[in-house]
Amino acid sequence: MKYILKKLCTLVITLFIVSFLAFCAFQLIGDPVTAMLGTNATPEQAEALRETLGFNRPLLVQYGEWLVHFVQGDMGVSYSYNIPVSEMVLEKLPITLILTLMAFVLTVIISIPLGILTARRENGIFDRVMTVLNQVVMAIPPFFIGILLTCVFGLILHVFQPGNFDMVRNDPLSFLSYMIFPALSIAIPRIAMTVKMLRTSILEQMGQDYIRTAYSRGHDRDGVLWGHALRNALIPVVTFIAVSVAEMVAGSIVIEQVFSIPGIGRLLLVSIATRDFPVVQAIVVILALWVVVVNFIADVLYQYIDPRIRLN
Repeated sequence: MKYILKKLCTLVITLFIVSFLAFCAFQLIGDPVTAMLGTNATPEQAEALRETLGFNRPLLVQYGEWLVHFVQGDMGVSYSYNIPVSEMVLEKLPITLILTLMAFVLTVIISIPLGILTARRENGIFDRVMTVLNQVVMAIPPFFIGILLTCVFGLILHVFQPGNFDMVRNDPLSFLSYMIFPALSIAIPRIAMTVKMLRTSILEQMGQDYIRTAYSRGHDRDGVLWGHALRNALIPVVTFIAVSVAEMVAGSIVIEQVFSIPGIGRLLLVSIATRDFPVVQAIVVILALWVVVVNFIADVLYQYIDPRIRLN
């Protein structure tokens, strides 16, 4: 319980710092009034709008009011669209979460069997091919993988039509068939990393004393691997995959641009370009919340999976 409380305090402090830095950064980057009124606005018009929006008040006062409203669910009003930011975010966020969930599922169902298979066939042809392939894939950024998948499956094989995104409520099958490719773009580098980590973890466990004891009791290699080594080998891998969920959300920001997906990542980039600071601030804080919460859950799970963490 003490460990969890300590992690919760760290979570709250981290979110507070991130929100404050995000708020201050966007206040210093530029004047949104100029972007809203244009360069032809008079100084009087600009000053009147600053007073209306509260920009002429001290920075800490502005931040305090923004934080109180944000905690209550009021994320402000978009400068560009003049609608509540919460409505814009809630409309786009489910698409990004579905994309992240699909990437996570693909990572789990592909990487774990491949990792076990490469460990079982250590130094074999399959193991060597996978080792080389993993090194190549880990060196390629997700957005480039997305471009390759678009070229191969979209433009050459015509499995899907690039840019023809359809909402799930309109056609669930079309939605999922389109989303599988951006999800693969995010998942493929994580699959390569997870396969490598699981292979290393299994081989490390196979060299432990308790494994030699299992061999002495008459178990064969497969029996030892499935019955003894795999459970302990999965501990760091499960934590790595859980933490990767937070990074997958960040990766979806670029991937949504590649595949023209109207998710929260695309909204973030558009809002940065138009200096729509309330939208940007809200998305940055939400992404930070996602990252720290996922890391918190991973830490707590790791503690219960591996009792040695509690002793430390």
